[in-house]
Amino acid sequence: MGITRKQNIIISNPETRDFLADAFYPENGSRLPLVIFVHGYKGYKDWGAWNIMAEKFAEAGFFFVKFNFSHNGTTVEDPLNFGDLEAFGNNNYSKELSDLGVVIDYFASDHVDKDKIVLIGHSRGGGISIIKTYEDERIHGLITLASVDTLDRFPKNEAFENWKKAGIYYVVNGRTKQEMPHYYQFYKDYEKDVHRFDVERATEMAKAHFLIIHGTNDESVPVKNAEHLHLLHPNSELYLIENADHTFGAKEPWENAGLPESLSLLAEKCIRFIKEKI
Repeated sequence: MGITRKQNIIISNPETRDFLADAFYPENGSRLPLVIFVHGYKGYKDWGAWNIMAEKFAEAGFFFVKFNFSHNGTTVEDPLNFGDLEAFGNNNYSKELSDLGVVIDYFASDHVDKDKIVLIGHSRGGGISIIKTYEDERIHGLITLASVDTLDRFPKNEAFENWKKAGIYYVVNGRTKQEMPHYYQFYKDYEKDVHRFDVERATEMAKAHFLIIHGTNDESVPVKNAEHLHLLHPNSELYLIENADHTFGAKEPWENAGLPESLSLLAEKCIRFIKEKI
């Protein structure tokens, strides 16, 4: 069975701007479950081992999609680098939810089984995926990977007050050494729709089958976030991977042909969950 790989498909969102998506799927003539991967903060669709993971899901019989948020800092012309820091600084949760909705609309087509749509969200993308699952009844399965349990990531301290006054603050990207801007509009967007962005409420209310995956050695998002999500949604399944870090052993660049052990375990667990539950 051959795998089709359509990469760097241009998706247009009139509410934000054009962005890119990839689709990996087997050519078997049947309607396939649609699995959409949602990257996190400072993430992008081609990071690390995500392409190898996409292959694994396609080989398992899924229509697997990954995409760049329109304002993640990459561009249609250059999806591999943060070449548009102005866009990065102007990102916010409203834009990410809008982009995700457009991706679902675009790929919920003749190739897929529209009764089997699954989101897989990593890190901040997990929080976005939880909210979208609550809002969009088309979504039947939800898997979070190293997810946050809140999108209120704004510490109310002196640094926050300085951000409010200056209108901008910078975070250094440890890998690229770029100073990445964050405009105060990000917080204003959150504040004006704080009820919508309540991950805890969305977790409690979401109707989809829910799998929560986290590494016990996550250095970025503590494992207690996963335990909290599980408490909020008792029908969810919690799967902890011993000693796994925030990216489950992957890094950028990823130069091996196969997946790191933790990410391989994760992919196998996701595939089983989707086949059994969705």
